[in-house]
Amino acid sequence: MFLASAIFLITLLLVIWQPKGLQVGTTAMMGAVFAYGVGVVSYHDLFEVWHIVWDATLAFLGIIILSMVLDEIGFFEWLALKIAKLSKGSGVKLFIYSILLGALVSALFANDGAALILTPILLAKMRILKLNTKTILAFLLAGGFIADSASLPFIFSNLTNIVTANYYDIGFATYLSHMIFPFIISVLVSTGVLYLFFRKDIPKKIDISLLKPADSVLKSKKLFYLSWFFLGTLLASYFIGESYNIPISIFALGGGLIFLLIVTAYKTVEPLHIIKNAPWQVVWFSLGLYVVVYGLKNAGLTDYLATILEDLSNQNNTLAVVGTGFISAFLSAIMNNMPTVMIMDISLKDIGNDAMVYANIIGCNLGPKMTPFGSLATLLWLHILAKKGVKIGFWEYSKFGLMVTPPVLLVVLLSLVIF
Repeated sequence: MFLASAIFLITLLLVIWQPKGLQVGTTAMMGAVFAYGVGVVSYHDLFEVWHIVWDATLAFLGIIILSMVLDEIGFFEWLALKIAKLSKGSGVKLFIYSILLGALVSALFANDGAALILTPILLAKMRILKLNTKTILAFLLAGGFIADSASLPFIFSNLTNIVTANYYDIGFATYLSHMIFPFIISVLVSTGVLYLFFRKDIPKKIDISLLKPADSVLKSKKLFYLSWFFLGTLLASYFIGESYNIPISIFALGGGLIFLLIVTAYKTVEPLHIIKNAPWQVVWFSLGLYVVVYGLKNAGLTDYLATILEDLSNQNNTLAVVGTGFISAFLSAIMNNMPTVMIMDISLKDIGNDAMVYANIIGCNLGPKMTPFGSLATLLWLHILAKKGVKIGFWEYSKFGLMVTPPVLLVVLLSLVIF
């Protein structure tokens, strides 16, 4: 246990610190290689980890490729400009609409997609609108929070969702039926709590005349309209795929590549640019860190957690759900949600309480917002902002996360019990 824990902690520390520009994926793979080299994980364990995460990893890659292509044709910038125009200059409306846009992007293009693509677009628009530093920070923190808190409704909305759905063989429609109400509640409660937290920093009026017309950012209106049809068709295909037990990555990765070919035919994007700039480090991070975490499983951590979760399951359902969600949230906040979801999934396997499985997902999606290193999406988000000249300190972020996350998490977990 000591060796497995030391490897995990050192790997996580290097992921957070990133000394001399060492990228997160490289660090995670180094940790995985070391774990295998010293015998913490075996050759068989490597195949077991791949069996657990391959679908999630490939699906994530497809969603990101699709998001990047849509970004290239102006899809997301059009949405950002449109919601700004719809606000009619009201600061409060723009704040709320921005959160709702973030929720939509997170739900359909995953939380990492929202962090990678929407954040720089919103930041650019905030600067064009000549908003002060506190207001810009309020919009950015709200957008960063909703990226994770809204990543609940679909299996593909978060890597944690895909891993858990595959581990427990949960179908696309079944998953959606259990998580649609917690998603709605999460968006509504998050919006309310974020507004209360930032209301003093939101101006009453904003000069939206400084923004250019939404249509002016589109590279091709024909492709823009086609993209809506394509997204609708792709979403329907997930339901069809469930009937034939087809892995979600077949549609996610296949859809991303097909759309890339379509826009290439229109000569609006350079395919090699998209492939080269895809977030490969996220892929290596996912694979590497899961191997490192499997070492903790081998050392007995999951057995210890299973005992605690078994005791919770013997209580009433509300306590079992809330307790599981907060355990997942706490672990995610201190050790990242990627390893947490695997450890918790393994620990819950023999308990047989479906509500606790969904509570684990909610905890792993919302809990990470308590610290800046709780989720990869937040790490990416902070990295993007730092490159754009916006630096958010550890304590500044943690103060925000610890005040906002617990009440939202509690209400969302209770909604899982009620609905």
